[in-house]
Formats: sequence, structure tokens, C-alpha cells
Amino acid sequence: MLVIRVHYPYNTAMFNLISLLIGVIALALSFIGLVPLLGWTNWLILPFAGIGALFGLISSRTSGMYFCIIVMCICALRLLLGGGII
Repeated sequence: MLVIRVHYPYNTAMFNLISLLIGVIALALSFIGLVPLLGWTNWLILPFAGIGALFGLISSRTSGMYFCIIVMCICALRLLLGGGII
């Protein structure tokens, strides 16, 4: 099995911290979206958490990416239950 290691000239662990920070902010904002009639805020949180997942994707660690994906799933489930608007 051939394993190719890519060496980045910058510290990729910092991207994981950025991803976790974006995920925590998105999770805090998603609690607002759980309130009835404020579900539309999840449409704003989904791309924000997606940017956090992209930062986690280029990181050498994956915890931030998975955390942002979980936040995105929570927001998507809330949108699904509310019909996309409510």
C-alpha cells in the first residue's frame, strides 16, 4: 500500500481550532433557530457551519470538521421538521 504524505508549509492544526470556534458559534446561534417561528435563522447558520467544516477539512485533525457537520445536521433536521421556514 502506497501512502503519500503531504507536507504543508503552515501549521494545519490551527485550522482545526478555527473550525471548532466556528462550530461553537454556529451551535450557539442554532439554539436561537430552535425557537418556534425563528427556524429561518438555520438557513444563515448552515453556510456558516459549512465554512467551519471546510476549515476542518484542510486541517491535520478532523474533530472540528465533524463537529461542524453535526451542527449542520442539527440545523438541517430543524429545517426539515419545520418545513424549511417555520
